Amino acid sequence: MADRRTDPSGVDTGTAENRGTSVLRNGISVLLCFSAREPLLGVTDIAARVGLHKSTVSRILATLEQAGLVERAAGSRRFRLGLGVIAMAGPLLADLDVRRVAHPVLRDLTRRTGETSALMLWNGTEAVCVEQVPSPHEVKHTTALGTRYDTAASSSVRVFLAQLPGGTVRALLTSGTLVLPGLDETVLQAYLSQLDAMHGQGYATNFGETSLQEAGVAAPVFDHRGEVAAAVLTSAPRFRVSPDLLPVLGEAVRAAADQVTRRLGGHDPDRPR
Repeated sequence: MADRRTDPSGVDTGTAENRGTSVLRNGISVLLCFSAREPLLGVTDIAARVGLHKSTVSRILATLEQAGLVERAAGSRRFRLGLGVIAMAGPLLADLDVRRVAHPVLRDLTRRTGETSALMLWNGTEAVCVEQVPSPHEVKHTTALGTRYDTAASSSVRVFLAQLPGGTVRALLTSGTLVLPGLDETVLQAYLSQLDAMHGQGYATNFGETSLQEAGVAAPVFDHRGEVAAAVLTSAPRFRVSPDLLPVLGEAVRAAADQVTRRLGGHDPDRPR
């Protein structure tokens, strides 16, 4: 018989298996609170986001800290992700064929453009950075591996959304899963039209839309089924990218993405083979 527990009043609180699943789910929820935008969080912040009591969150953080998955920020009562997260992700990142195949192409793209190149994957709701070759310039735009982007104006997010059915894109935006400021039906229709145009040209742009200081260009990578496997991204300080240079970067990024597609044995379903 499964081990069941009751509270002091005699109410059944479930099996040990169910309790273990709940603890695991809560721990994952705590870890997912951290992001590149908010790398430092306190117990109160986390408790409010995951809907748990502060004492419960404190216990979870203590366990995660022992495992090296979070660490206390020096001189602060807040926490940040620990190096143990990188250790866990290492085998996965090393085994990603697209990451291994893309790296030399990213290196060449950075050499030719002088800007940071990155490889992005889609997790169903966000674009995630899994590889990067930084710009040689002293002033450059870089991002940490594992950084997630949920802003609809991001060029990499646009690349992935441009390949999805309009109904799916609409659901992601109207639910708030992806952030699009001022969202109403007019803004939504304009955004869907932008995705269609970017799909047709083979790359997506972000010219100061998520940050006034940043410009980004991304293009899709396809697998052997003709489905989007990743996106190649070039990002740069906006002062180095004029509107006239944006299409030039777009063609360079699209060519790089096409090269990664070929190295994967993939094909773009919208182009003749």
